[in-house]
Amino acid sequence: MAVVFDVHLFNVVVLGLAFMFLFTAFQTSSMIEQTIINSFDNETYHKTGHHFKGSGYYSLSIIYAIFAAANWIAPSVVALIGPRLSMFSGGIVYTLFILSFIKPMVWSLYTGSVLLGVAAAIIWTGQGNYLTINSNSDTMARNSGIFWALLQCSLLFGNLFIYFEWQGTDTIEDSMRRTVYIVLTVIAAIGVALLLLLRDKRPEDTNNLLSVNSSVNRVEKPWNALVRSFQLFCTKELLLLSVCFFYTGLELTFFSGVYGTSIGNVGIWGEKAKGYIGLVGTLIGCGEIIGGATFGILGDKTNKYGRDPIVLLGYVVHIISFYLILLNLPSETPIQKAEGNSYIQPSIGVALLCAFLLGFGDSCFNTQIYSIVGYMFPEDSAPAFALFKFTQSLAAAAGFFYSNHLVLHWQLLILVIFGTMGTLCFFKVERIASDASDNGYSKIGKE
Repeated sequence: MAVVFDVHLFNVVVLGLAFMFLFTAFQTSSMIEQTIINSFDNETYHKTGHHFKGSGYYSLSIIYAIFAAANWIAPSVVALIGPRLSMFSGGIVYTLFILSFIKPMVWSLYTGSVLLGVAAAIIWTGQGNYLTINSNSDTMARNSGIFWALLQCSLLFGNLFIYFEWQGTDTIEDSMRRTVYIVLTVIAAIGVALLLLLRDKRPEDTNNLLSVNSSVNRVEKPWNALVRSFQLFCTKELLLLSVCFFYTGLELTFFSGVYGTSIGNVGIWGEKAKGYIGLVGTLIGCGEIIGGATFGILGDKTNKYGRDPIVLLGYVVHIISFYLILLNLPSETPIQKAEGNSYIQPSIGVALLCAFLLGFGDSCFNTQIYSIVGYMFPEDSAPAFALFKFTQSLAAAAGFFYSNHLVLHWQLLILVIFGTMGTLCFFKVERIASDASDNGYSKIGKE
């Protein structure tokens, strides 16, 4: 019996591999960006007597601020040039941004951050579009699970590379920085090249969830989605969920940029501290993958008791992690190297445990957000998810901005406050969804 080639499954796997390579490079780069710039500033000041005026936190803040704003125009771009070309062009911008760190300059840092924010909106809109047109109602959960698992592997490989490359060094020399970013640039380029292997949807495949080949959709859908987004944003359900969306953006900032920088600035760990950044990133990735597999791919089984218990689990896990981080790390570490102790003697074992808990808790929140948004707004999923990305990115931009000024204790307090508010708001929406189940979720926001 001949084996039938599944072009859609092929596209999903290739898409996941491409994003795994591309975001192995970018996630690693963002996690070490502030540490790299601090080291480059020290090197520049030693040679010239002048400080390098750039900031990794400000760069990441700009990226996410532009990302948030560009979410409103990205659907139009994808509709005009198609998802494959959108992802390919966005991937090139990612690669060039990473390449610029081989020789950091203030103008390239901030200009690249602006361009990358636009590219991020386009590439993620294209990804969602392409994943959808290669799926139907029977394969969407499977395909999303495959893509999620491959994407989260991006947190493992690059961070392991950093751990072994920086182990035993206290200062990131010029040659070490060049080596790291040359390797990351090559990895990103491989991801972009894999996007060229993606195949078009065949004309006979008409049972997809979203058609982007219709000329009507190319012109009208982006505008309709934009209008619908503003309408949905005024509904009670989306306003409540936006608090939870905002929290995920703040904690994204913390685990993807602040926590790694803090680990690298623990003076008592000496030459091992910089290498620990990569190890911490790897444990965050392990938490994301385990949580994603448990609550994403196995969602039909884990959701039998509702979404509330999983979100509550994520909240408790994060609160425990924040408390242990407060005890374990000196307060000044997000901003500068700290030689003094915290409430307890800094322990790398505790730091790695917290890293895993941060990733696991993040997956608890995000998988349930995707679930409740898709379940409550089946007819308006595109604008609803656009609002999710907009609010999350806006929060991440704010988080990276204040990370350059606030010590660890204040940052953790902000996370606790918004985590508590976001969890309670999610519970309220889940109750609304449960009460409205007899009438159908598609009516939400349309009355």
